[in-house]
Amino acid sequence: MGKDKRDNKIIPIAPLDRLIREAKAERVSEKAARELGVILEEIAIEIANMARELSLHAHRKTVNDSDIRLAYKQWRR
Repeated sequence: MGKDKRDNKIIPIAPLDRLIREAKAERVSEKAARELGVILEEIAIEIANMARELSLHAHRKTVNDSDIRLAYKQWRR
């Protein structure tokens, strides 16, 4: 069958499982950890694109930490 975007993960499942457990979940299904990974990767790409735009606006080729921070603040609104 066709490839699902969930097959193209960047973030490993184990750290995602730990993140969910830090939220006091006793048990975490692999599917839940994988879904969190998909969502976090989508958010990360969105913020990275916004940060890239900010760096270009500042006439820089390099995205720096302040670009990421500002992009995140704008994304949260």
